[in-house]
Amino acid sequence: MTTEGSSNPTCADAPVSGVVLGDGKVPDAEAEAISSHGHGNAGFWGLAVGAIGVVFGDIGTSPLYAMKEALRHTRAGTDPHLATFGVISLVFWTLLLLVTVKYVIFLMRADNKGEGGTLALMALAQKALGKYSPAIFFLGICGAALFYGDSLITPALSVMSAIEGFKDAPNVGHSLDHLVVPVSMVILIGLFLVQAKGTEKVARFFGPIMLLWFVVIAALGIFYIVQRPDILSSLSPHYGLQFLMANGFTGFVILGSVFLVVTGAEALYADMGHFGKKPINTAWVWIVFPALILNYLGQGAMTLEDPSAGANPFWRMVPDMFYWPVLILAAMATVIASQAVITGAFSMTQQAVQLGLLPRIDIQRTSETQAGQIYVPQVNTMLMIGVLVLIFVFQSSDNLTSAYGIAVTGTMFISTIMAYVVIRKTWNWSRLQTLALLVPLGVIEAVFMASNLTKFFTGAWMPMAFGGCLIVLMLTWTTGTKTLTDKARRDSVLLIDLIEMLKKRPPHRVAGTAIFLTSDAESAPVALMHNLKHNKVLHEKNIILTVKTVGVPRVAEGNRVSIEVINEDFKKVTLIYGFMESPNLPRALGLCRKLGLKFDIMATSFFVGKRSVVPSANSGMPLWQDKLFIFLMKNAANPTEFFHIPPGRVVELGTQVTV
Repeated sequence: MTTEGSSNPTCADAPVSGVVLGDGKVPDAEAEAISSHGHGNAGFWGLAVGAIGVVFGDIGTSPLYAMKEALRHTRAGTDPHLATFGVISLVFWTLLLLVTVKYVIFLMRADNKGEGGTLALMALAQKALGKYSPAIFFLGICGAALFYGDSLITPALSVMSAIEGFKDAPNVGHSLDHLVVPVSMVILIGLFLVQAKGTEKVARFFGPIMLLWFVVIAALGIFYIVQRPDILSSLSPHYGLQFLMANGFTGFVILGSVFLVVTGAEALYADMGHFGKKPINTAWVWIVFPALILNYLGQGAMTLEDPSAGANPFWRMVPDMFYWPVLILAAMATVIASQAVITGAFSMTQQAVQLGLLPRIDIQRTSETQAGQIYVPQVNTMLMIGVLVLIFVFQSSDNLTSAYGIAVTGTMFISTIMAYVVIRKTWNWSRLQTLALLVPLGVIEAVFMASNLTKFFTGAWMPMAFGGCLIVLMLTWTTGTKTLTDKARRDSVLLIDLIEMLKKRPPHRVAGTAIFLTSDAESAPVALMHNLKHNKVLHEKNIILTVKTVGVPRVAEGNRVSIEVINEDFKKVTLIYGFMESPNLPRALGLCRKLGLKFDIMATSFFVGKRSVVPSANSGMPLWQDKLFIFLMKNAANPTEFFHIPPGRVVELGTQVTV
């Protein structure tokens, strides 16, 4: 589906993923033909509870470790009262500014036809500019790569932080510390193994379980706030500033731990298409945000009563009689948080493939009724191996927190930069208004990012290295596909010229319909040229089929197909998909009947041009990058499976080309 210079020729002449980004060439019907996001039939509060289960799992489990980490890094000799008040103040204002102000009030208004997330924002920014921007494209790639880094750490950290409740378990005759790592691994292995079966049946329980979690942590907080109501004054910002100044450079480092309270905040924006803005915003303002603040205040109040509780404040505030039920609930909440991140990684992969950032990958649907229920085996395996390695290497949530944060701060900072384009060009704000909003937020995020970079050698290198590898991979793929597409264009014959040649020297005709999959509808497909050259035949009906991915999430069925009649022998068919959809050619071609193009798909031959690529030192990419690109092509999903073409109807005709 190669369009406007962005391509993905896993199999050279197959229509492969690219994106049309607001260059004025996308028909209005395409741009606005968005299908239902799947949340139109549920009640408002049902959506809000559902959002609590999916959107807020990560940020909702941060009280398990965030306060503990911030207090742990406090400089020796700091007044315990100031340390507690200072950390609570920083926590409150971080949540208020980066989540409520940035995401809830402003960024969630920058939706791409109801969808959010890094790649949706990238597409929206490109559209706002009206042209392709390499800078915005690179920022989108960086944001996507960092998201995968976050997806590795979140399951490991969340589950371990809950299972570490074993360490403070009451009425146990011996230490259970040795069980933390193996139990965490067993839980996560089970979670990854069930992904192939889909989560549709259990997902309905995510919301109620997480709602119960927020009620419990709020109640725990209130219990201790009542005992020390003076903790409420810690919400004043001057305590945070005073604490930072008293700790000097250590205070700067502590900001990296404070930032842990907002990890997962990007899910508000990324999951907007699943639940809608209002349910997510309502759940945050009335349930999640108050519950989090109450719990952090409760942890602070308990720490004032007993400074030693700062070593593990969340678990120290749980009464003995409720300890094991809360531990089980915490384990369930962290599993739900992990599930949300894994599902997000699957969704991000689908978008990246459709936008031409990654090769075609096997994407399986686990539900016929819910579009978001997908399973990506390669990504699932990669995440499982990565998460297990992290747990084995880091051994505790304390060590893992050093690796956490940098990926999220990077993603947030990138979204702020891209939001500038959208706010200026789409909302038509003045430069002064836009900078007045985004500069303070950008400065705060930059400070947090710099603070997290101080943990580089203790763990932050890991998500950065992983993200860097993915950036190289995506740039290699996009550069290689563009090189291949340009070369194919130079070496090809225009379809119009070929038709004129066929009129002068008609080939032998055979009955039936031939569909030639191509990324460039203006040029004669490689498979068509080889069929004429070697088989010396032309079918009775010939369809030049191209699939385009446009810069919107979904396209309505009524605008899926466009047909252009060239002559009696040739027709061009273009199938249009959003970047959150998976192409299904037989289903889409079934729509052709309504437009007057009738053929029996089981009596039709699909011709796919396949290029065998060999590396060249003069391709514009280094030789190692050529070899990486070829490796990616060889391991990409078969176009027959990717496009759901009946395998018995496919004919592959190939040629060799250098890149």
